[in-house]
Amino acid sequence: MSINLLTYNGLKFLEPCVNSVLRQSYPNIEFLIIDNNSTDGTPEKTDELLKSFSGNLKPKTYKLKANMGFSGGHNFGIKRAEGEFIICLNQDAVLTETFVERALKPFHDSEVAAVQGKVMRLKEKKGNDFELNGLIDSAGLVMLKNRRIISRGQGEKDRGQYEQAREIFGVDGAVPVYRKSALEDVKIKDEYFDEDFFMYKEDVDLAWRLRLAGWKAVYEPKAVAHHFRGAGESAAKNYFAIVRERLKINPFAKYYAFKNQRLMQIKNETPILFLKHLPRILIKEVGSWFYVLAFEKYSLKAIYRLFKETPNALEKRKIIMAKRKVTEKELEAWFE
Repeated sequence: MSINLLTYNGLKFLEPCVNSVLRQSYPNIEFLIIDNNSTDGTPEKTDELLKSFSGNLKPKTYKLKANMGFSGGHNFGIKRAEGEFIICLNQDAVLTETFVERALKPFHDSEVAAVQGKVMRLKEKKGNDFELNGLIDSAGLVMLKNRRIISRGQGEKDRGQYEQAREIFGVDGAVPVYRKSALEDVKIKDEYFDEDFFMYKEDVDLAWRLRLAGWKAVYEPKAVAHHFRGAGESAAKNYFAIVRERLKINPFAKYYAFKNQRLMQIKNETPILFLKHLPRILIKEVGSWFYVLAFEKYSLKAIYRLFKETPNALEKRKIIMAKRKVTEKELEAWFE
């Protein structure tokens, strides 16, 4: 098992995150820490935390010369990871002690490419401290027929409603666990996560590609982790609630989310399902484009980048569709 922690100016999150990896009950872990050119002392603090540890883990640290984003940073780590399974860990996530050993159990099914744990919400307190608030952060990705993506249970009070293991559309990018051979199977141009995305939606894009290639994703509620959610607080479905949630997201995130959502659809849509769901897709797209053009003028740059990156997305689409193994009917079951 390899755990790849990607850091970028995450000093306030670092200690609880790293310590949660060092305390894992699973005995054989390779620990890679990839820093995206932080300037807040994160690499130095990382060295300090690892220096005081004497266990069975094999820590390796890398400091990149530039910020390669979520996609590029994790691709760097995946290429160097030697484990059969890989956790792509966010710096603002904390694993419970048994997370790894419990997350590995569903991989007994050789068709499982990815496992989603039960991720609970961390709430920030004063003084760079965090506490649990009893809310669910994610129990896996859900793809709606209009192509909006939400996390199962996000923002809900945990009342035991997500205690059943089950197959899901895909895994959320906060604490995803992947079978490395599945990542190798669906990589494009030596990329696991699409580096045109930089960050945001790259986890959904990968989940969709894995589904098209015939791989499964599974939710395992006994594998528990905690996450501080930086963007999006609830799985809003009605349009007024969606707008309220969008107002909480910073412009940087909106830029990448808008662009990458469309690139993802260009790459992964299948003709019959697209036509079948077209009325819902059109309603969402008309509303999204109107809202962006009317109220988020700074997103015009995202539209420019979308058109500029579309030819590359179309090239990647050819590779994805050449690897496709599922029928339209099999795929349709995952659109709610």
